[in-house]
Amino acid sequence: MIKYLKKLLFIIIFITISFTLIFFIETIKNTNVLYGDEVMNDNQNDKITVQYGDINDDGSVNVGDGVVIKKYLAGMDININNIAGDVNLDGTINTSDVVLLMKYLAGMNVELGVAKQPTESETHIPYDGAYPYHEPYGTGIGAMPGRVVWSHNPDSVEWDGNGYWWELTHFNENVILQMVNQSIASLGGNKTAKEGWNTLFTENKKSQNKNGGYVKGEKIAIKANINGSGVFDDDSSGKTQMSYTNPVLLKTLLLSLVQEGDVNPSDITVYDVSRIFPNYMVEMCTQNELQGIHFVGRNNGIADEQAPIHWSYSFSGKVNYLPTCVTEATYIINLANLKGHSYGITLCGKNHFGSFINGNALRPPEGANLHQWLTKNEMNIYSPLTDLMANADLGGKTVFYMLDAIICAPSEGASITGENSKWQQAPFNGNYTSSIFVSQDPVAIDSVGADFLTNEPTIIENNYAAKDISSENYLHEAGLVANAPSSTVYTDNQGNNVLNLGVHEHWNNSLEKLYSRNLGKNEGIELIKINY
Repeated sequence: MIKYLKKLLFIIIFITISFTLIFFIETIKNTNVLYGDEVMNDNQNDKITVQYGDINDDGSVNVGDGVVIKKYLAGMDININNIAGDVNLDGTINTSDVVLLMKYLAGMNVELGVAKQPTESETHIPYDGAYPYHEPYGTGIGAMPGRVVWSHNPDSVEWDGNGYWWELTHFNENVILQMVNQSIASLGGNKTAKEGWNTLFTENKKSQNKNGGYVKGEKIAIKANINGSGVFDDDSSGKTQMSYTNPVLLKTLLLSLVQEGDVNPSDITVYDVSRIFPNYMVEMCTQNELQGIHFVGRNNGIADEQAPIHWSYSFSGKVNYLPTCVTEATYIINLANLKGHSYGITLCGKNHFGSFINGNALRPPEGANLHQWLTKNEMNIYSPLTDLMANADLGGKTVFYMLDAIICAPSEGASITGENSKWQQAPFNGNYTSSIFVSQDPVAIDSVGADFLTNEPTIIENNYAAKDISSENYLHEAGLVANAPSSTVYTDNQGNNVLNLGVHEHWNNSLEKLYSRNLGKNEGIELIKINY
């Protein structure tokens, strides 16, 4: 009997334990326990495994994800994995996620998908710029204040180093047109170039205390940099190895202005009253839907004698007059080159050395006696470049600034070769720069351009003058224009003191290329890069 009771008790215990285990297992099956990088989705019975940083859902974390998140933050219409994009787990996707992702891709000691990150001292890359580091000077301007958009696409250039650099077969027009349109959209914080043009026109009208956007019939003048063409004579062939505005970039800018900006070709003038436009360039930019566009060089520029330039500092030189194509225009587009110069660097500021007439046809700046201010190699002195930025008919009308960096020359007088136009710094890595930069802030875009030029070994090796840090004198004058270091009181050429022209600073280092707004600060430059 006792044996029977023991056997029965054993069976009862066994059955009880078995049912308990079964219940426990079924409970686990029906419970959403999260393992590793797993998160709940909207259906509480499902789990999603997340690879933080894989923003484009291609199965890995790579530079493509960096491209996608930057396009997303630039306002482009692009699908992303929103959960994977919040790499710092702060509940939103912003520039902080971009910074963390780029540090991860650069091999730095950071983790994705964790709330606690290594300290700044563990991840800090020291400043390595050519210029002394300083906090931002001035206040950013534009529809997206302080924004500079950098579009980089290696497919835009197909040059093997033979022949003239500017030959049309060396460039992919469709690719460059895409770069232009996406840059304009991003600069305005919009999804399309059409929206971007409207935003930029409207913002410039606002800065002139006017209402609305572009109105049919308003005239637009584009200041190109044709410095290498017709330097010593009236040769209009364009057959030189020296630099001037990329013909394909100019054409695509005009196409965008007509197609997306809805501007009549007959209301557009491309000008440089100090040089001669190559015949082939004029021809290619006035055909088909571009028919009617005007070109004005030193051979047909007309001085508006009612519009003399009044410099903010008194010095000897010829009287300088703006051309009628400028004074009659409602808007200006400043299309400059990113290149070195025998005086250091030349960007959007110096581009306006071709925007006045004074009787010295071949060398207007020499007639104006302006070069003295570029050869002093001093800081805290007056700058005519800052004066031109402040001019109401020039800087005041500028809807945006563009740096042609499709192929960059080491200096204005250098013969461009396949060797001296390939840059070493990332992301170029021994290839052509294949880039354009755009901004509504003249100080910000030249600050970015200066950082690229003075930190590029190819430029420094071929142009020692680019090492001269006094080349940023005009940027200090412009960033601090309300209380300029030189004590100059800059005016807008109409008797009004200028209080702000934009923001000047330098990037954090040449690897990350981040500015204050990229790092989450409220003031400074924001460099938005569009990769392809």
